[in-house]
Amino acid sequence: MTKAQRAARIAEVLDKHYPAPPIPLDHRDAYTLLIAVLLSAQCTDVRVNQVTPALFKLASTPQEMMRVPVEKIQAIIRRCGLSPRKSAAISELSKILVEKHGGQVPASFQDLEALPGVGHKTASVLMAQAFGVPAFPVDTHIHRLAQRWKLTSGKNVEETERDLKALFPREIWNKLHLQIIFYGREFCTARGCNGTVCPLCRELFPDRRKPVANRK
Repeated sequence: MTKAQRAARIAEVLDKHYPAPPIPLDHRDAYTLLIAVLLSAQCTDVRVNQVTPALFKLASTPQEMMRVPVEKIQAIIRRCGLSPRKSAAISELSKILVEKHGGQVPASFQDLEALPGVGHKTASVLMAQAFGVPAFPVDTHIHRLAQRWKLTSGKNVEETERDLKALFPREIWNKLHLQIIFYGREFCTARGCNGTVCPLCRELFPDRRKPVANRK
């Protein structure tokens, strides 16, 4: 099976499992999604969803958040990890949104990536899920699965993103990145599948399961 054939089969299987994957981070609009994605760095989505209700009750718009002391933001988000850095970024980017973007989250990679605490992956999530612009956010989990499924030999998420964009049709990027995340969590976890256990790995790579003959 060629790489292109594997990609097509993967897309087919994921579409059957997750025809309409939801965004796993609870949010109300582009701004609250931005904050939730920022908080998700080195933190689980479950933990973020536990923390954001209290944060958004306190402030759910850039105008409100910029008036909240950084220490108060940090106290609420502490369980997400990296709270000093994240709380400072949330405060500063909220001010920038008000002062430079009329209180709105900008719909461009350049403007998003210029915000404190916002890297390419976070910007890609916003472009894809808040604005419907084709993007392929790649985190370490998608990078791991793409390597396990031999869709990339990329050494980092940037190279993997490039390879996945070349393999899959542009019109399915936004849904596909969520489908891969959900499949990885349910079937092809880092510890639960070594590339031979989950349904996709077993189908795509039957040779991995063949026993090695005993050497004499």
